[in-house]
Amino acid sequence: MYQDKLKNLLIKVQNGSLSIEDAVSHMKGLPFEDLGYAKVDLHRKIRNGFPEVVYCEGKTMEQIQGIFQVLMRTETNILGTRASREDYEGVHQIAPNAVYHEEAHCIVVNPTKNNQSEDDHYIAVVTAGTTDISIAEEAVVTAETFGCRVKRIYDVGVAGLHRLLAKLDLLQKADVVIVVAGMEGALASVVSGLVENPVLAVPTSVGYGTSFHGISALLTMLNSCASGVSVVNIDNGFGAAYSASLIMKEITGGIR
Repeated sequence: MYQDKLKNLLIKVQNGSLSIEDAVSHMKGLPFEDLGYAKVDLHRKIRNGFPEVVYCEGKTMEQIQGIFQVLMRTETNILGTRASREDYEGVHQIAPNAVYHEEAHCIVVNPTKNNQSEDDHYIAVVTAGTTDISIAEEAVVTAETFGCRVKRIYDVGVAGLHRLLAKLDLLQKADVVIVVAGMEGALASVVSGLVENPVLAVPTSVGYGTSFHGISALLTMLNSCASGVSVVNIDNGFGAAYSASLIMKEITGGIR
């Protein structure tokens, strides 16, 4: 059915009854591949700018492999998040060039090198503490898979503010800043007060009892008095990086 629709669109473009722009618009609704357990969205990149990402946690090995096999037919960079090493071993069987990022718990198939120079635009990923790095690395791998340059600024929480100030120049030159913090989550407000560009705050589940597995940090970030802070879900490094990549795409007119 999809092939018939595609052929009809191409015939109309060929005979001049349909413009290329209108054809692309029609194709945005097509297609997906129905595997029974998943409907793999093959045109998400056309609609949204970035391809579908595989959330691996909770899926069986067969389901993960099946989804990756479909995406491998059409996509250059394929990202799997919340993936265990066992998940990676299964993907590696069908994609020998797959790379596993242990700390980020991410799989990337067909990783491509970013050719941007040191002077180009970048996202700064900042953590309050060392324990927040796993979530920060999920953001880093996501952004890099989508073609962005990233600079890491780790372990610069408010308990030692001089550590952050030592990186102020790097921070202020970033086009977007992702701040990853647990405990009380105050770092996002501090950073936003120092930079002119968007700050995407990621509360983490790091902290003692009354942090309530990240709820305290989430509420602090949502109630920030600093302008320009947008907040994603607890431990959602992927979500912050996706939004940051969309911003970078607008800034650069296309990252690559």
